[in-house]
Parts: sequence; structure tokens; C-alpha cells
Amino acid sequence: MAGACCKCPVSLSVFKRSLSVAPRGCGSAPRSPLLGWRLGERGLQEAARPSSALRPAGFYRHTTFLCLSCQESMSESLRTCYLYLNQTSRSFAAVIQALDGELRHAVCIFYLVLRALDTVEDDMTIPLDKKVPMLNDFHTFLYQDEWCFTESREKDRRVLEDFPTISVEFRNLAQEYRDVISDICHRMGVGMAEFLEKKVGSMKEWDLYCHYVAGLVGIGLSQLFSASKLEDPEVGRDTELANSMGLFLQKTNIIRDYLEDTQEGRAFWPQEAWSQFAGRLEDLAQPEKLESALSCLNLLVTDALRHVPDVIAYLSRLRNQSVFNFCAIPQVMAIATLSKCYNNPMVFQGVVKIRKGQAVTLMMEATNMRAVQTIITQYSQEILQKVSLTDPSRDKTLHILTVIQEKSALSQSSLPSRTHHLPFKHSCSCLICRLLWVLLVSMQRSKCTAGLLRGH
Repeated sequence: MAGACCKCPVSLSVFKRSLSVAPRGCGSAPRSPLLGWRLGERGLQEAARPSSALRPAGFYRHTTFLCLSCQESMSESLRTCYLYLNQTSRSFAAVIQALDGELRHAVCIFYLVLRALDTVEDDMTIPLDKKVPMLNDFHTFLYQDEWCFTESREKDRRVLEDFPTISVEFRNLAQEYRDVISDICHRMGVGMAEFLEKKVGSMKEWDLYCHYVAGLVGIGLSQLFSASKLEDPEVGRDTELANSMGLFLQKTNIIRDYLEDTQEGRAFWPQEAWSQFAGRLEDLAQPEKLESALSCLNLLVTDALRHVPDVIAYLSRLRNQSVFNFCAIPQVMAIATLSKCYNNPMVFQGVVKIRKGQAVTLMMEATNMRAVQTIITQYSQEILQKVSLTDPSRDKTLHILTVIQEKSALSQSSLPSRTHHLPFKHSCSCLICRLLWVLLVSMQRSKCTAGLLRGH
């Protein structure tokens, strides 16, 4: 089994990111299985990077956050895996490398396996009669030393072309990690194949689709947390709570990205919902349909909010600080995003995202359960203030917001046994690391600005 790396300060300084995979391809193909963890990426990346006009080429693409001693202790193939991790998802790379011990390597390989699976699914040049068997059988390739796929045209095709490097590190993991990754890969591949030519119809199908592309990620990660012994076995066993973690993020993504998806020919809002308000999903973007569009939007936000009590219960069980940070930040980004989306016409007219300063605040605060409860309560109250007297989903919205408030209060009353308090020295170290990261980005911005000025 690959050895654990030390917990270096550099990785601590950038652990507050969410997972990111941008949607690709066309048609109604399923979103990335990792999209459910992408939620806070827009706000977080805005908060932690120089503007695109000033950012030098490759500023993130080849960034490595592991300390030199950590890298030197790795095998060449494992170092290559971390290189691929940084190349395929800058935000997930940062969050992974802040995890403790051997869990870091297991989650890295888990991500790359799912990234390879998703690259097959996303590649619209692969004919269905070839793609479907590949998706169904992809988990078996983990145990085939030489299997690779060199016909993809996707931007992340390198993880398929050099899949033997990933699969050998998969086989180097402990058996308990291999069993989880293989099982989730199998179930996700089958789910992807099922939804390749199938639209999301009923609300139950929406739940099933989100389970395949995000809930399974939550379940797999939870089982890895427990397998690492950093979390209790119950965290991995309670698949209902883990599934809700993924569904909450995925539904928030789908709700927020209505305009982008419909403009690119993708349909992820369930027909059972939008057909109550329009003849076609894309009709909701028409100005004369605004009232109906907002009613549909609020219905879906209300449906997503029903997962929040499970999110609170899940986070309350976590004991390891690195795991808590890994899980909590995307969730608070989600509740903030839903608050921004609720009853907001901009969902149908442009891009909805939380402010840079708001993202930074969430990053800095969401490191213990009491703070997370406060954040959830705050945004629940914001949504409550927007609920219209005439909204068709008003009663359901008010009910779930009441449940969330009650769950929040109940969890806070038991916080002495559940709160995650960083030791004072550790808290100061993390704060210093974050400030150094901000300083580093500012210096990079200044250097880039100076270079541009010299060029002119």
C-alpha cells in the first residue's frame, strides 16, 4: 500500500476548495459524476485567483501542492497520478492534498478512475454500441494491467491513454479501498449507460439520475473515510445520508445552470416539474413566462432543500478535521447558491453566482459544526424572506425551512460532543497559511501586472 504523506503547511493553505468538472459534450448526456462536488468552484476560484486577464498561462495547470518530501517518498507512478490530478481538476487537487494520511492517495485514485470513466461517457465521438459496453465493464479494467483507450478526443483523454499508470496505483491500495472504488465505478458506469439516451422525466427519476452521478460519489467517499479509520464505520454504512450529500450538491448545480444547459441542448430539469408551467423546458427563459418560470424554479429549490436535514446529520458525525473541511465547504456553498437562486429571474437570464467576498467568508468559517449550523440558518432565513404569498410551492417551502431550522437547533444543542474545534495553535497556523496564500496570489497578480506594463 502506498505510504502516507506528511501533512504539509502548503496543502493546509489551499484545502478550502470544492470539486470541479465543467460540463462538456452535447445532447442530454449525463453530467459528470464529479459535478455534484463542483458546487462552490465558481465562487472559490474567483476568491483565490488573480483575474483571468492577469493570470499567466499554466498558473494552475501545473501547480503542485504537496511538499517536496512528500513527493520524494512517492513512486514514480503515484507522482504521475498527482500530476494528472492537478491537470484535470485544480480545485479538487487542492482539497485532496489536504486530506490526512493514506486517505489522500485513495481519494486521488478514486477521482482519477471516475475522471477516466466520465471521459468515456462525455466523448460524443464514441458510438453508443461501443460506449455502452465500455461503461458497463469499466470497473474490470482496473484489474487489467495493460488496458488503455487511445481513441478519445476529450481534453482529459490522457487519463485514458495512460490508464495503466492509474490502475497500477489502484492495485497498490489496500483491499478495503480497492473494494469501494471498484464497486462505485461499476454502479456508476451502469447508471451512466442507462441515462445515455434517457431524459429525466419524473421527480423520482431526477433523484435516481442524481444518485448515479453524485450520490454514488458521496457514498464512495464516505466508505473511504471509514475504511481509513479517520471516521467511524457508521459514516460509511449510512448510505442514505451520504447519498443526500451528493444529491444536494448535484441538484443545486442543475438548478443554477438552467440557462447554460438549455442553450447547449442539455435537459436536466425533471419534466414532471417544468411541464406544469411550460410546454417546453426552454420556454421558461421567455420573458412572458417569467412568473411560471419562477414557480418552477422555487419548486425545484424546495425539493433540493429537503436534503439539508440529512446534510446536517452527516456533518455532525464527522470527527476528523480534514474530512470535515472536505465535506462542509461544498455544502455551505450549496445553501448559499440556492438562496441566491430562489425566486431569482437571473437563473433564466444569465449567470447566478455568489460574490467573491461571500465565498471567502464561507471558506474561512466553515471549519466547525457550530459555524456550519449558523451559515445554514442564515441562508434558510434569507430564503424564508423571499417566499411569495402566491407561490404554488409556498406551503412545502415553509415546511422544509421549518424542519431545517429545527434540525439546526437540535444539532446545536448537542454540539459539545460533536463540535470540531481546532486547537488554538493549529487554528493560528491555518489562518497564517490562508493569509500567505492570499499574499502569494496578490504577489503573482502584481508580477503579472508589471510584466504586462513592461510589455506595453
